Amino acid sequence: MAESLALTNPLTLLLDKDKREFTRADMLRVINEKKIERLTFHYTSLDGKLREHKLPVADHAQAERILASGERLDGSSLFPGLVDTPSSDLYVVPRYASAFLSPFDAESLNFICRFLDRDGQLAPFTPDNILTIAHQRFQERTGMELHALGELEFFLVREGGPEYFAALRQTGYHASSPFFKGGGVVNEMVRYLTQITGAVKYAHAEVGYIDSVRSNLPLLSGRRAEQHEIELQTRPIEEMGDLVGLARWIIRNVAHRHGMLATFAPKIEEGVAGNGLHFHLELIRDGNNLMAGPDGSLSDDARKLIAGLVQYASTLSAFGNTVASSFLRLVPNQEAPTRICWSNNNRSALIRVPLGWTEKSHLASVVNPADTDEYVDPRGRQTVEIRSPDGSASFHLLLAGLTTAAEYGLTGDGTLDLARKTHVDGNVFSDESKMNHLEALPNSCVKCAQLLGDRRAMYEDFGVFPKQVIDHQIELLMKENDEYLNRDFSKLPAEERLTATRELMHKDIHRH
Repeated sequence: MAESLALTNPLTLLLDKDKREFTRADMLRVINEKKIERLTFHYTSLDGKLREHKLPVADHAQAERILASGERLDGSSLFPGLVDTPSSDLYVVPRYASAFLSPFDAESLNFICRFLDRDGQLAPFTPDNILTIAHQRFQERTGMELHALGELEFFLVREGGPEYFAALRQTGYHASSPFFKGGGVVNEMVRYLTQITGAVKYAHAEVGYIDSVRSNLPLLSGRRAEQHEIELQTRPIEEMGDLVGLARWIIRNVAHRHGMLATFAPKIEEGVAGNGLHFHLELIRDGNNLMAGPDGSLSDDARKLIAGLVQYASTLSAFGNTVASSFLRLVPNQEAPTRICWSNNNRSALIRVPLGWTEKSHLASVVNPADTDEYVDPRGRQTVEIRSPDGSASFHLLLAGLTTAAEYGLTGDGTLDLARKTHVDGNVFSDESKMNHLEALPNSCVKCAQLLGDRRAMYEDFGVFPKQVIDHQIELLMKENDEYLNRDFSKLPAEERLTATRELMHKDIHRH
């Protein structure tokens, strides 16, 4: 194994092998050498929160049985409405590659798990398995892998009051201490997440800042809110679902340890940046990025991928924007999209093509002339970013939907032409005539539900999304009852409108 660094995974150091090669015997060795008292099985439920099941281990035979065979759980309680009670028993089985030592429970060996049915097959209705099945089909149909990285935005809410070096509203982007006070807490989050996964790309302060939150909730009222972002490295898309769930769990736990609240709610104040959950996608074959051609421009495959996202965009909102307050974030001039289009480097577009180091990877030589050893990135780093999802996203289902959309783009007819027609230059919101020619994203959960119901064949016909999962998502969205919410808010006097929107935003503060 390569020489270790400070944040190298402790289990890879102990076992001297890559985590993808971990075996049952390796896990038994960890249990013995680390004096492990219990195994903790984690899995993501329908609300997007990481759940846990603790299994004490008193002897070698018991530990081996659990590791080899998993355990039995009640699927109807974990996934209500998706599985019939008479046949609801499921096996929950640990993925050895996901093993980690918990920073919050020193005597536990933890795993991300998968659910299997009575036949020992992936249970087809759980969100994580839907994503796995979607990516398996994508690989079979295209000969490629789809990789993703996620951008997790969240607010750290803490006690406020007079202090030196107060930050200014909406000026938090890349702020440092002493103006932003949460940097040390975020460092702790990044340390744990990096040691466990090795998948953190960077962390920084984000735009949003509220000196004193106005709310009817005591846990928010008068407190200070700083927005931060942790971005994850690109990984196979089914791994990204697990990483997002694990990252949110770590973020919340570290915040709680410091007497703070971490929230991923889409919006907590009008006029202040909301919490997005953007995803970047890339096509991989034989370990190489296929997104750019020899001249550095987007490849045809990349344009087909974009076309698939465009085709599916309006229904993807049903998985990426699942609460009424989502649509207080998707408004013009807030670096959030409202129209279905794509553009280069433009944050007002739904799909953005960011800088990708396609021209030159050894940029340090420009400012460090003494560094004469050429560096060439062997893999490539070009991605495309979808910017509509937010912190309320059903992220496994969203990623499965993105995978289905990508498959359509790469295998469907006329997708290059669709990509050409939906490309825009410049700020979408600055040219009303240009904007009006583009299809609008849905503006409410009810509209998302209606579109998903009308176009459900786009998901069900691929054999990835079971009917009951689509039905559940439609029911979830319809419960928001927000079809005319923005219209009704606009009729209120200014102060009443602010009070009403805050109540709407803050009811979801812990929901996801």
